[in-house]
Amino acid sequence: MTWLAAALLGVVQGLTEFLPVSSSAHLVLARAFFGWNVDEGTFGLAFDVALHVGTLIAIVIFFRRDIAVMFAAVPELMTANRGAAKVARLIVIGTIPTVIVGLLFAKWLEEHLRTPAVIAVTLAVGGIWLLAAERFGARTRDEDSLTAGGALLVGTAQSSALIPGMSRSGSTISMAMLLGITREAAARFSFLLGVPAITGAALKEGVHVFKAGITPHDGALFAVGLVTSAIVGYATIRFFLRYLAGHSLNVFAYYRLALAAVTLVWLLTRQA
Repeated sequence: MTWLAAALLGVVQGLTEFLPVSSSAHLVLARAFFGWNVDEGTFGLAFDVALHVGTLIAIVIFFRRDIAVMFAAVPELMTANRGAAKVARLIVIGTIPTVIVGLLFAKWLEEHLRTPAVIAVTLAVGGIWLLAAERFGARTRDEDSLTAGGALLVGTAQSSALIPGMSRSGSTISMAMLLGITREAAARFSFLLGVPAITGAALKEGVHVFKAGITPHDGALFAVGLVTSAIVGYATIRFFLRYLAGHSLNVFAYYRLALAAVTLVWLLTRQA
């Protein structure tokens, strides 16, 4: 992998982790389209996790005050009916499905579904899901109004993003909107809900990387991707939350459908 490829993949991750278009899909497709044969070994899934650490840093920095308030409210976690303590409790509940699905199926999903063919399908499914959320979601409440059952549904939607192409942010934002949450509140809850999920994935894969060992040069490339994804990710969060104040998600749905079509055509031309 070159320095340029590492930086470009960092940009791709930073842009697509928070926009509802699937970062995993774009990382796989970027490699496939440009012929970067790095899906195996050091710069496969492990490198993707490094990129996710970058976007995790972006979330933590952007929402540092919210996160600090939630940590301070931990003593009230099980009793509060409003405010930071309740949101923290909802995040814990919402993380449960991802933990269960991740422990049971993550390895199989990684080995069998990280392909352009699967992604063409999941991009289209996720696009339709976004359109449904815009069409049928009431979008009148904030995240504090979510119930435990609602948080579990949003968490289940997040677990579906273990399938490449579904999009963690797209799935969770859409589910929250269908439960009546406004676009901006749904995005905030989605990003905060991603903190434990991304942290867990990074720790899990980081253990494997540490055991396998990497050269100083490889470590430097990891750092390039991580820093790039963090910077671009922070800017993307700021942009997306402002964008949602006055715009729908339809443009992202149509983009997903168009990319699914392009991927399908690309696959067919390769087989011809």
